[in-house]
Amino acid sequence: MDDALDLLQARDPAPLQVLRAEGNSPFVLIGDHAGQQVPARLGTLGLEQAELDRHIGWDIGIAGLADALSAQLDAIAILQTYSRLVIDCNRPLDSDSSIVEASDGTVVPGNLELGGAERSARAREIFTPYHARITRELDLRTARGQAPVLIALHSFTPRFDGVDRPWHAGVLYHRDPRLAHALLAALRDEPDLVVGDNQPYAITDGSDYAVPVHGELRGLLHVELEIRQDLIADAQGQQAWAARLARILPRALAGLTHGQGSSATTV
Repeated sequence: MDDALDLLQARDPAPLQVLRAEGNSPFVLIGDHAGQQVPARLGTLGLEQAELDRHIGWDIGIAGLADALSAQLDAIAILQTYSRLVIDCNRPLDSDSSIVEASDGTVVPGNLELGGAERSARAREIFTPYHARITRELDLRTARGQAPVLIALHSFTPRFDGVDRPWHAGVLYHRDPRLAHALLAALRDEPDLVVGDNQPYAITDGSDYAVPVHGELRGLLHVELEIRQDLIADAQGQQAWAARLARILPRALAGLTHGQGSSATTV
């Protein structure tokens, strides 16, 4: 792809969707892997639709959960439109997993032997606008004297690499555990849940982008929340989890001191 040639065309959707932009909640919901679209110029990346529908293509259930939770909290939600196989918006651009050649045993033909211009186009037109919108929202709230609270929503497959995962949800954090520990305790008070503490994943600077950049660098209260995909695969499950989180998140936040200006972390 030539540097002067745009990746996205008029018929392609925008690289992000914003729900309830005027929401009054302190929570800012984001979905780095909420969508599964592929730009028309890239076809299907050489994959069958069934592969794009798998967990390798997107975080199953997160778009619906984010919509329902946004409505119940009256919170803005900023959701990525394109498949993580086009470019992963929760990976640093210099990470090997930013644009993967294979995922969970599936080779992605459209990602093989990409040139620098092709990689740059995906970053410029998908990754950058998405994160710029998150940055703008956090900047606006901070300028108004508000204290935004970042909630990164993700989902995980119930079985991976031949191993069943027992958790219903996982609470992820790195340098700043304030909100994560409060949310973990609140979720573990629910009698029907098994909740992972930095499981099934853990945040690092090399494997994650949103929390280190938008949460830690700013010193904001933040958490990355993972929900098991079979629990939110349909509208009923999404609504149920949204109702649960709309009840629990404000409670977890209530006892915390924001300290936004004094707790900034350098990464």
